[in-house]
Amino acid sequence: MDSVTELPQAPTAAQSATEAVSKNYGWPSRLRSYFIFDPLIWLITVVLGVISIPASLLGEKGRILHGFARVWSWMIMKTILSPVNVTGLEKIDISKPLVYAVTHASALDIPVLYVYLPFQFRIAFKKELLAYPIVGWHLKRSGQICVDQQNPAASIGSIRSALKSLKAGIPLVIFPEGGRTPDGQVKPFLPGAFFLAIKAHVDVVPVALIGTYELLPMNTYHIKCCPLEVRVGEPISTAGLSGHDMAALSARVQKAAEDLYYERAETKDPRPS
Repeated sequence: MDSVTELPQAPTAAQSATEAVSKNYGWPSRLRSYFIFDPLIWLITVVLGVISIPASLLGEKGRILHGFARVWSWMIMKTILSPVNVTGLEKIDISKPLVYAVTHASALDIPVLYVYLPFQFRIAFKKELLAYPIVGWHLKRSGQICVDQQNPAASIGSIRSALKSLKAGIPLVIFPEGGRTPDGQVKPFLPGAFFLAIKAHVDVVPVALIGTYELLPMNTYHIKCCPLEVRVGEPISTAGLSGHDMAALSARVQKAAEDLYYERAETKDPRPS
């Protein structure tokens, strides 16, 4: 009887990238993460999250809770021993209500942004995060922008709130990929993410976070200390644009973000040269 030899399947891009990230970090790194970093981060989150709820009743809720988020983020960044370099922010007029379109690779992207963006802002987040105790409470009470990707009509109230905030001078941070990248590569931007920028007639600033995928990719609690970089690009104008221009604006912002990202990231640029 003829036998059939099965050829081994080639690893997926996500598997290859995860293996590449993990190969230089052994058990000492894992033990440090699982028994020091992770418990400390959970402790910081619980303590500050519980304190922030009554504290937010003492004054302007959004400002107070943003302050708590910055303290929470600062403590996390000090815990994980990963130095951060910020470039390009000097090109931005941070007094203006801009939309910051940020690449998204890690759960630790949020603390990086809260520490190194030196102004109050709101973040557009997925509805699923509301299910997390403390984190969900904070997101809801602090006026962040909840987006229901399965039922966009349910997000109308949040979108109106975000538009009102932008017009009142509060910047907005968005993750146009719609979620974290599983393999370190920048994923296609969702054109709808730029609706608010066009509607509010504000510029879009591409931002690339370098190293956060290597620091903490998806589906792991193993935090791997490494240098990080926040790269801020030139603002992209929305003047004269309408809803019909969302796809073109999305493509332009994505190219700018990818240029910032792949110039410094360890992940290979998959774009044709």
